[in-house]
This record gives sequence, C-alpha cells and structure tokens, in this order.
Amino acid sequence: MTGDTGDVWLPFPADEVPGLPEGLDYRFWNGGPDFPADPANCAFYVVPYLKGAEVAVRPLPRMTSLEVVQTLSAGVDHVQGGLGHLRPGVRLCNARGVHDASTAELALTLVLASLRGIPDFVRGQDAREWRSGFRPALADKTVLLLGYGAIGSAIEDRLTPFEVARVVRVARSARTTERGPVHPLTDLPRLLPEADVVVVVTPLTDRTRGMVNAAFLARLKDGALLVNVGRGPVVDTKALVAELESGRITAALDVTDPEPLPAGHPLWQAPGVLISPHVGGPTSAFMPRAKRLLAAQLGRFAAGEPLDNLVLTTS
Repeated sequence: MTGDTGDVWLPFPADEVPGLPEGLDYRFWNGGPDFPADPANCAFYVVPYLKGAEVAVRPLPRMTSLEVVQTLSAGVDHVQGGLGHLRPGVRLCNARGVHDASTAELALTLVLASLRGIPDFVRGQDAREWRSGFRPALADKTVLLLGYGAIGSAIEDRLTPFEVARVVRVARSARTTERGPVHPLTDLPRLLPEADVVVVVTPLTDRTRGMVNAAFLARLKDGALLVNVGRGPVVDTKALVAELESGRITAALDVTDPEPLPAGHPLWQAPGVLISPHVGGPTSAFMPRAKRLLAAQLGRFAAGEPLDNLVLTTS
C-alpha cells in the first residue's frame, strides 16, 4: 500500500465480513445508482458480483487514487474494458480459489446429466411418460479439460471416483503435475479426436475468444459431448449450433454467447443441448469463500504485503 489509506469499497457490509483489518474506511457499494462516497478517494475496489460489465467499470474513470481492483470471479474480462481509465500501477486481482468447488460441481453435474439423459427424463415426467433406454456412462470415457488452473484441477478431483479412462489436461503452456502432463494448446488438434467429453474452463482472452470454432468442433469424434463452464465467447456459437443441428455432437452450456441468451435464439431449440443460466459460481459455497478471500487480501493490503491472485498491473 502506498500513500494515505483511502476508502475500501465492498459489495457486502463490512460488519458481515469476519476478519477485516481495523483502521480502513469501508464503504458498502453493490452496484446501486448512487456511489457510497467520492470514487476519487477509493484505494481498494471490490467489484460487485454478477452485476455485469457496465456496473463493474462505472466508477473506474473517477477512481483517481485507486491501488487495487479485486474481482469476486475467476475471470476478469468484465472489468478489462475500464482498465484504460486507471493510472499506472493499479493491481488487478481475481478470485482464484473462490469458485473452484461450485464450478467443478456444476461441470460434473452437466456432464452426468447430459450423458445419462436427465433433461429427457424431466420432460418425460412432465408428460407423464416412462422414457427408458440405454444411455452412455461417464465410466471408461476420456475427458479433456481445456483450461487447467484451480477450477480445472478441482474438476479432475471430482472425476477421479467415476472411473474415467483418462483425463487429458490442456492449458496455455506445457507443464508437469503430480497427476501427469499438462499439454499446450498447440497439441489440441492431436488430442481432440481422442476425447469423449471436452470441458471448457479456460478464461476469456484475446487468444481464447472463438477458439472452439468450426475447425475445433470438426475434430471431435461423433457422439462427443462439449461442456462449457468458462466463458461464452470462447465458443463460436454459430459453429456450435451447426454441429448440434447435424446431430453429430451434444453440448452442455453454463455460459453462452450472447448472454443472457435471447428468447428466440436458435441455440435454445438445437437438439442435444442442455443450458444452465451461468450458475457455476453463485451457490452457498460462494459467500464464505469470498469473505475469507477479502479478509485475507485486505489484511495484506493494510500491512503493505504482496497480494494474492495478481492478474496484472496497469501501465
């Protein structure tokens, strides 16, 4: 921390966050129309959760004393459009670790629900129809994890008891883990045809935008399942709809492009797709983990110590 201590903007009342350091001036703002204080006095800005990019960046042009932007999501794409308004040296930190459990749970839920035909069972129940039949299992499948950070690792934790044949890990660059190798993105053309299930959990960057395009999807084997719990624009929606309408692959999507998905969008009616409304993070697991992160980060900030989860520093 440098200079005088400024305000800390929190999306929760300070008295509801155990362990916050004393001596800081806390202001509660969760995206309402009125700011809680002069943005020019804000030193540490915790971005309101699930309020959208417009709300996230609205105070940034006036935050002339800002030192830290802290998101409560693993992705930071919703604030990047406002970083150009900030002075050099502002640190952007994400919420790595906060959403691992809940997002991994949803990823596994979507995989199992899609493979075992749960949406069709629900429709059958609504219609009072007994829709039995043979369904694929997760056991003995090869699962490719596209994005292997904290959430990707948490998904693998949950796959292990399901007797999958193999987990293939892919990230921006190659490395070795205790579980095995992590392949670079350049290996995808070789690895995709081997996968029965592909789980997309990569963040949205210039490099990953539209990465799951027609050529990517064409490499998937017939009957493969694509699951996206990362960001909608990582997938080329038009190309995905074309593959779904052909009946060659299926998909389960917690995120879409556009989002929210408009009522008349063809993705709603595409065969073989299960859609959930971006609910990977907002569960009962979120709040305690988010509050622990903020207490720890603000403790470091008050003590002048390095912050965790640093994504970038403005220049």
